[in-house]
Amino acid sequence: MPQETVFSCTDFNTLLDTYLPKLGSVQRTRVLEAAAIAFYHQQRDWPVVQALVCDDAPQFKLLTDDLALCWVDEGRHYKKLSPLVAYHQQALDKFLDDFWDYYRELLTYRDFPSAEVARELKSKFWKLFDTKSGYEQLDERKRLTVAKASELLLVLEHPELPLHNNPAELAARTMVQRRNVSYATQTTEGTQAWDTFMSLVATTRKLEISFFEYMRDRISQIRAIPSLAQVIREKSSLIPLGWSWQLESLPTPNY
Repeated sequence: MPQETVFSCTDFNTLLDTYLPKLGSVQRTRVLEAAAIAFYHQQRDWPVVQALVCDDAPQFKLLTDDLALCWVDEGRHYKKLSPLVAYHQQALDKFLDDFWDYYRELLTYRDFPSAEVARELKSKFWKLFDTKSGYEQLDERKRLTVAKASELLLVLEHPELPLHNNPAELAARTMVQRRNVSYATQTTEGTQAWDTFMSLVATTRKLEISFFEYMRDRISQIRAIPSLAQVIREKSSLIPLGWSWQLESLPTPNY
């Protein structure tokens, strides 16, 4: 295929039809996804996100250089365990207490990060999740958590990262609830209008702007409320996101 060339969706599909006519639908989807991700990382029109905080769903893999997993979502896996034996119930209760105690220590670390505390928390992680409890299902679940240690502990390297992605989860849930109540839309235009207004509602709420006042301001063309993009830029400038990555990019002093 031609290199250093931007293809439209139609052009790329034509190339796939020409060179890989027997490609199955699933494999074709994977090729399209990989091409889209590769293009996203090399384009310069939009900032490329360095880190993503999400659950462990496979569709988030390779989207960003760094991936941080949601601790709340990880805790839900343990809440799903239903031990019948009293000893196992006690082991699970004790582990959950320790799990959330450790979570609270991570929250404290985000406010007061230090290399020494980071080493202590990393050691505590292995002690918490690598210790056998005697409850086989709990120990198996802990082994699965250990396999994701680097993603769960990314906050020790980058303390500005949140420990969960609940705001994003709740925003998506609002759309799902709306769809369930109204049984979706009937046309493409309706879907686009729906998505636009749901996005505006969620964005104005996060920015602490009245959605009603915002819509009245735009319909009346008074324009007293600045653009949401401008408000986002102003608010984000006050949050030191990315400072730990900036430290990594600084040259090492030559003493």
